[in-house]
Amino acid sequence: MITLHHAHETRSMRTLWLLLELGLEFHLTVYPFDKTLRSEMFRLLHPAGRVPVLEIDGEVLIESGAICEYLCERFPDAGLGRMPGDIDRADWLVWTHFAETITQHAAMLTLQYEGMRAPEMRSAVTIDLETRRLAKCFETVENRLSGSLEGRDKILPSGFSAADINVAQAIYMGRYFVRIEPYPALQRWYEDVTARPAFKAALPPADARMYSRDFYDLELLAS
Repeated sequence: MITLHHAHETRSMRTLWLLLELGLEFHLTVYPFDKTLRSEMFRLLHPAGRVPVLEIDGEVLIESGAICEYLCERFPDAGLGRMPGDIDRADWLVWTHFAETITQHAAMLTLQYEGMRAPEMRSAVTIDLETRRLAKCFETVENRLSGSLEGRDKILPSGFSAADINVAQAIYMGRYFVRIEPYPALQRWYEDVTARPAFKAALPPADARMYSRDFYDLELLAS
């Protein structure tokens, strides 16, 4: 039995998408993005109160990048990883984990806009800096996809992989703050990979509760 502990519009979406692409049977436990993740019961799974958490093979795994590597190595026949010795192994690792660089800037902007809804609480300097950094990440992906003579339709020359999943999910979150239209290769690739049935199945329902302002409460974050 595989169980994914998940909250909508978080990093665990990339794990959900990966599980769906792998075609695995799993149980999905969905949590509101609120104080539930700070509860004593949930912290038995993840002491820091974060998602994703994956239960598999009697193990409890945390950290989306580590979970991605584990699943791709555990189920190599799906071809979503690049195993040691593969010519694309180094690039697969780099781009699979570059998603976290993108996400950290989107997360900081989410905190500014959603966690500090009163304009006077927001930092204009932080918003400007993080927006520029996020745009630079988009530019990095654009350069990767347009860097060969014919361009690329996937992150790796060898085709679709978990690197596309991780980066596309990070772009999915980041596009709320930086438009993708100025990056034509990125936009073309993003529209292609997010047309996949597994991505659509990983999206939150229309009526899903996305977050609670309470989660961003400064006292709660310090607890």
